[in-house]
Amino acid sequence: MASPPTSLVFKVQRRQPELVSPAKPTPRELKHLSDIDDQEGLRFQIPVIQFYRYDPSMKGKDCVKVIREAISQALVFYYPFAGRLREGPGRKLMVDCTGEGILFIEADADVTLRQFGDALQPPFPCLEELLYNVPGSDGVLNSPLLLIQVTRLKCGGFIFALRLNHTMSDAAGLVQFMTAVGEAARGARVPSILPVWAREAFNARNPPRVTCTHHEYDDVPDTHGTLIPLDDMAHRSFFFRPTEISAIRRFLPDHLRKCSPFEILTASLWRCRTIALEPKDPEQEVRVLCIVNARSKIVNPPLPTGFYGNAFAFPVALTTAAKLCKNPLGFALEMVRSAKADVTEEYMQSLADLMVIRGRPHFTVVGTYLVSDVTRAGFGDVDFGWGKAAYGGPAKGGVGAIPGVASFYIPFRDNNGEDGIVVPVCLPAPAMERFVKELDGMLKEKPIDLPAQTSTTFIKCAL
Repeated sequence: MASPPTSLVFKVQRRQPELVSPAKPTPRELKHLSDIDDQEGLRFQIPVIQFYRYDPSMKGKDCVKVIREAISQALVFYYPFAGRLREGPGRKLMVDCTGEGILFIEADADVTLRQFGDALQPPFPCLEELLYNVPGSDGVLNSPLLLIQVTRLKCGGFIFALRLNHTMSDAAGLVQFMTAVGEAARGARVPSILPVWAREAFNARNPPRVTCTHHEYDDVPDTHGTLIPLDDMAHRSFFFRPTEISAIRRFLPDHLRKCSPFEILTASLWRCRTIALEPKDPEQEVRVLCIVNARSKIVNPPLPTGFYGNAFAFPVALTTAAKLCKNPLGFALEMVRSAKADVTEEYMQSLADLMVIRGRPHFTVVGTYLVSDVTRAGFGDVDFGWGKAAYGGPAKGGVGAIPGVASFYIPFRDNNGEDGIVVPVCLPAPAMERFVKELDGMLKEKPIDLPAQTSTTFIKCAL
């Protein structure tokens, strides 16, 4: 089994952080975020990392200089990113477009891309060195909205690492900005897609009225001590090829065999994770939140091309731990499919109204697993002139305002050239061992609700 060399240690020499501001004067104004943007569950910094190989055709060009200048040019169009967040009455967030700029770090590492191993996937060694947390820079308010570190590698390749204040953009919006930087780096004067603010598309009605059920924001006390402790956390990635998806599909009833890989993976991981965490109370509520992109749901009027705000919901599948663990996988799968179908234009409007009425609450975290599919976001396609990324996407799993709750589905090609989905998972170490066994058992040729206690063979695990 191919595993990245987690023992890899290297030194990173960083220059002093600097502010990169727009290349030209930009409007000084206040721009309100939407009522979806500024919910409590998005008030955190999300890390992204991109690995780029050496390209002989770019010999003589410095990736740091090229990207720094490209960021400055892109910020002329995306000038709100160069501002700072302020909070108004009712916890309403707005961007003060000051033009101060984003934080930028130039760095060099005494390591080659090859030393990271063939399987470039989270968790990455020395991540805190490749995406340095500048002291005092990671606040939600009055802080830079983006931090970007470009690290040159000994082989001529480089690493582009980024930290985003999630209230500003979702994955699609962030990739749109990164693509604009890439286009500027390759000589474009204007982005191929011009950014559009239009955050009013997700504002509450007047008066606000909740018309849909939103169990994802239930106020659930942690009476069973189920919130995952942050000490002794294990991070592993699991690579699912079409072979693994098909192995699971074989054990589903006929009417569920055409479910999407997202639905199958989500049901499988949710069930295995719940079993691995060994809930103390079998009647405890457990839930999976599926991030659903709502761009295609908004039709009256449609969202404008170039919108780069948060345009998603967290629909929830909800049951008890006993029902989830004891029923066949199809039980969980039916709930996941139903939850995804909940998201409509009215659902998004109801969600914005709920935020205003309830003071912008955090989504429920007790007994919760959150999954986000970024397989179509396009991180790996971002090109600064050195070609597409060898790896592009979330830097680790478990990130969020409440760490340990979330996993991402990331497109990945292994060293045999086979495409699949890599899923970083974060769990307490003992639960992680049980999780691996449950997943492995699910992929054996036996009833899916009778997990086998065997060693991992089908799933490539990266410690």
